Amino acid sequence: MNLIETSQAIQQGNVSLGIELGSTRIKAVLVTDDFETIASGGYVWENKFENGIWTYSLEEVWEGIQRSYAQIAADVQGKYHTTLTKISAIGVSAMMHGYLAFAENGELLVPFRTWRNNITEQAADELTERFQFNIPQRWSIAHLYQAILNQEPHVKDIRFITTLAGYVHWKLSGEKVLGIGDASGVFPVDEETGTYREDFLDTFDQLENVAPYPWHISEILPKVLKAGEYAGTLTPEGAALLDVNGNLQAGSLMAPPEGDAGTGMVCTNSVRKRTGNISVGTSAFSMIVLDQPLEKVYRDIDIVTTPSGAPVAMVHINNCSSDINAWANLFKQFAERLGVDLPADRLYETLFLVAAKADPDAGGLLNYSYLSGENITKMPAGRPLFVRKPDSAFTLANFVQAQLYAAFAPLKIGMDILKNEEGIKTDVLIAQGGLFKTPVIGQQVLANALNTPITVMSTAGEGGAWGMAVLAVYAKSGNGKQSLEDFLDQNVFTHPESMTLSPEPEGVSGYEAFIKRYEAGLPVESMAVKSIG
Repeated sequence: MNLIETSQAIQQGNVSLGIELGSTRIKAVLVTDDFETIASGGYVWENKFENGIWTYSLEEVWEGIQRSYAQIAADVQGKYHTTLTKISAIGVSAMMHGYLAFAENGELLVPFRTWRNNITEQAADELTERFQFNIPQRWSIAHLYQAILNQEPHVKDIRFITTLAGYVHWKLSGEKVLGIGDASGVFPVDEETGTYREDFLDTFDQLENVAPYPWHISEILPKVLKAGEYAGTLTPEGAALLDVNGNLQAGSLMAPPEGDAGTGMVCTNSVRKRTGNISVGTSAFSMIVLDQPLEKVYRDIDIVTTPSGAPVAMVHINNCSSDINAWANLFKQFAERLGVDLPADRLYETLFLVAAKADPDAGGLLNYSYLSGENITKMPAGRPLFVRKPDSAFTLANFVQAQLYAAFAPLKIGMDILKNEEGIKTDVLIAQGGLFKTPVIGQQVLANALNTPITVMSTAGEGGAWGMAVLAVYAKSGNGKQSLEDFLDQNVFTHPESMTLSPEPEGVSGYEAFIKRYEAGLPVESMAVKSIG
């Protein structure tokens, strides 16, 4: 669209809004019906470790959303000389899992417990044993059951639990619903029925520790919806909450709220069976859409779904880029001492490009990027740790390479289970995330680590907010005749731009040497967790 056409679309309300609350940034994008981003806004935030819990305040949730929306409104006014008053469809996504529990009056009963908390081991183990279905520590049901095991007084007052995306959607629309992808990280879902598994709901209600409470689990969970289904409309109260200037009208169609894994699949066009994607950021996860069930239950493999309800094998790691960011900030401070002001993009590009001169095995250096606990390697808490022997090749190139290698190490351990134990194969594996903004380096490291070709698409840089906006457009298309898979192929990704890198034999063998050293050194990391309070 040209400027005049876009201005007319805005005036007519033929635009859709996607909002995503990520772990380090809240982002909102406004798109036209041809999926072009015409305005965006963002807000940087970070989780806080308070009273032993990783959390975000709900006050900051709304501050971030309102600031992001205000930036979009200002962007629209500045570019197109038009006040943003009507939006045809809105979708909200957020980091998956975690625990938000509310009383009858809507009061938050305990601070938001995010996916980053490793505090539900007993509950996760017991539920996995009872269901014979993997329940990770991050899942909402694990948090609820752990609160029950802990005899926390708030549990008797619970009338609704949800995820962060479900909470925001509820406040904007009044609807207590979840998209099926996000819901599959709350409680196991059934591909056939498109809702929570009835047998597991019954099993949970009958647990000795659960039976005394005045609610049934099915009564306090959000309703499950698939992509494209009606999820309510923006209420006047929701419009006022979103736009503090009061210009936005109510009535926008609301798409089912989704998790960041679902929007990652959408923005990489990885919702069809035998496709897969990898999203990297504070945490990282791979999503492989299955064409057949796994033969066994694996504690390191989550079974979730696409936004349309297809089963997905998910490998989730709690730590990825945070340690890299911490080291980059240290180098930035050093540069500032020299009087050099390095913009973030140039800082990361400079550091990453030097890794091209590294030894294939990172010179014998070893790094653990654990700012928080890591389930796959059984670490209950985080202790970032860098280790080297006296004769290791301690160069800047090897140091940066070790950081990149470590960022993907737990992911590789989990992915090797799928490849070696289940023989899972994908037709395509697409990556997205900030580590790939510097061309080639991070992408090649990941290809070598997984010994799999990795594709990076130009649209992947748009991020989950754009993916959620696409789901909003899909929801308002409303004909129900076109599957999400076909909608993406035929309407969104008609001319995809991408670059694929294949594994390099020397890099593959170098990473294998690194991962053997990494696994052998895990007792050192474990000792650091135990010894350093």
